[in-house]
Amino acid sequence: MKLNDLGPLMARRQDGGLRFERFRADPALAALQWPNDVLRDFLFDHGDNGHFVDDYGDVGLCAITWKLETNPAADFVGMPTGASDAGCIESYAENPVHWVDVRRPEVGRHWEEHGTWLRPPLLIDRRLLDPADSGLQVLEGRTRVGVLRGRLREQLRVAPAHQAWVGRP
Repeated sequence: MKLNDLGPLMARRQDGGLRFERFRADPALAALQWPNDVLRDFLFDHGDNGHFVDDYGDVGLCAITWKLETNPAADFVGMPTGASDAGCIESYAENPVHWVDVRRPEVGRHWEEHGTWLRPPLLIDRRLLDPADSGLQVLEGRTRVGVLRGRLREQLRVAPAHQAWVGRP
């Protein structure tokens, strides 16, 4: 099963007739046995986003195993995102304070108190996109990773390591 195969499910979600609880209970998605955070952020929230589908539509969803991992801050500095959204992480990094300020107040407090994001972003092993490739790519959470990069550049509080959901083969 691929993201491209979920068109009918996405259409039902778009029509407003499918809340997350019913979405995740769909037999095809339940069989993936993905964490709820990943299902929500990857498929429910972005599964019909054109750029997202362009970049990840042909990925075999059943081939991905998700694990919450802790990664050094430095690992996020050069990490790419999908080709359709190239440059967006850098644009968020240009003004990290703004991108935190436009979020709920608890997001800003979390950055100030803990030096990291409130919700872990999603990263994907690039071998799932191209078996000859290596490293991780930002799947979802481009704003958060941009804020991290900008905070590092501006020498604002940043924790030495950050949690992220990582999808691997």
